[in-house]
Amino acid sequence: MLRDGNLAVMLPRRTALALLALCGLIAVGDALKCNCTACESSSYVCETDGACMASTSYIKGQEEQQVRICIPRVSLVPPGQPIYCLSAKGLLNTHCCYTDFCNSINLQIPSGIPEGKGDSWGPVELVAVIAGPVFLFCLLLIVGVLIFQHHQRNYNHRQRLDVEDPSCDHLYLAKDKTLQDLIFDLSTSGSGSGLPLFVQRTVARTIVLQEIIGKGRFGEVWRGRWRGGDVAVKIFSSREERSWFREAEIYQTIMLRHENILGFIAADNKDNGTWTQLWLVSDYHEHGSLFDYLNHYSVTIEGMIKLALSAASGLAHLHMEILGTQGKPGIAHRDLKSKNILVKKNGTCAIADLGLAVRHESITDTIDIAPNQRVGTKRYMAPEVLDETINMKHFDSFKCADIYALGLVYWEIARRCNAGGIHEDYQLPYYDLVPSDPSIEEMRKVVCDQRLRPNVPNWWQSYEALRVMGKIMRECWYANGAARLTALRIKKTLSQLSIQEDVKI
Repeated sequence: MLRDGNLAVMLPRRTALALLALCGLIAVGDALKCNCTACESSSYVCETDGACMASTSYIKGQEEQQVRICIPRVSLVPPGQPIYCLSAKGLLNTHCCYTDFCNSINLQIPSGIPEGKGDSWGPVELVAVIAGPVFLFCLLLIVGVLIFQHHQRNYNHRQRLDVEDPSCDHLYLAKDKTLQDLIFDLSTSGSGSGLPLFVQRTVARTIVLQEIIGKGRFGEVWRGRWRGGDVAVKIFSSREERSWFREAEIYQTIMLRHENILGFIAADNKDNGTWTQLWLVSDYHEHGSLFDYLNHYSVTIEGMIKLALSAASGLAHLHMEILGTQGKPGIAHRDLKSKNILVKKNGTCAIADLGLAVRHESITDTIDIAPNQRVGTKRYMAPEVLDETINMKHFDSFKCADIYALGLVYWEIARRCNAGGIHEDYQLPYYDLVPSDPSIEEMRKVVCDQRLRPNVPNWWQSYEALRVMGKIMRECWYANGAARLTALRIKKTLSQLSIQEDVKI
């Protein structure tokens, strides 16, 4: 510490002694004695008026011999940082001191990379260098696993509807088997869940498309030929893969097959090299949908009863739960309308388009798909669906919504019934109350706020069959879903009516 009046300055000891020597505060005669490795004196001692110095250097990867010398005072310039006393990190370690023989110490080069080749890394740098790549590797690994799982799920979904070895198809499907033979084998096999997967692929990949017979939001419907028989091919676009898979999955539910539910034949994904087509193959019905049929033809009282009873039978089987190891879950359609019901050659109905259906697992009391509150066609939506008061956790709520839609379908059928030479033109439900493409709000205002329903003509009371149909409709249209008829109750009522009217089904 140097004091100059009130000023006190802290300096390192060796700098302070050098300054004192340079400033004449140390007498010149008071010479320092130092060890000397480069002196001619046999005693290896030198004297100086400056400082003792010891140094060692790192050259060509090896530590050189230590050097000890005396430094004269005139060489200790500048006084703050005498150049002879400076060290170079990793290359040179120098020590200057100002007491006798103070340079006898052994010096070592500080560990680290020599200066000029890069600075040595501390703990933080080492952790960063090690942890950074490890973290990046783990992140890439997690992303890779997620991508793999996503593709694996999609692959498994397709495999469930695919064939593992199409080269073996000929071993299982005889050349003389017709479509009717396959369906008969299916109906007597006991599973009721659909054709074996290898048969599905064989059928789908040997179908010859003939003509387009319909279009929808999912894609197109074609008439195809397979071994002399007609089939319907519903072709989904690749972006509708989820809908395709869902509908195929529902159709292959155990014990679902029923004469009044569209007969499912096969599902397959066909890649033509440019894009992927998703096929759903089913029975072909030349009359098309009930909507098309009623637009073209009026029906007799017998025809009306057959259509209504068969539609109720199909819906009752869909809704019904069959318990047991080979049982069937309850299924709600959620988009029942005349365009989703087909008319068979014998004048009965087959319910189709199960892409929006949900299944009820009674053991866990859960619905197997996350339901959207507003699913289906707006014109046919039940009041509780329109105003979003439907209980999504209660499966019976979905069945009640189906019944409301069935009542509207019955109104469409009954209007076209030719009784006593009288029948009305075909119209959609609420045709006189809402536009051709109504919004949710427009339907909600009519159905929920005004509580209006399609008109039931008074002249229907003159005919028992139309009177019963009118009564069934009203009981399907209650605002309270729980008060509506069940599909089974409707089926029984129409069965009794068919007996009274001597209708042969």
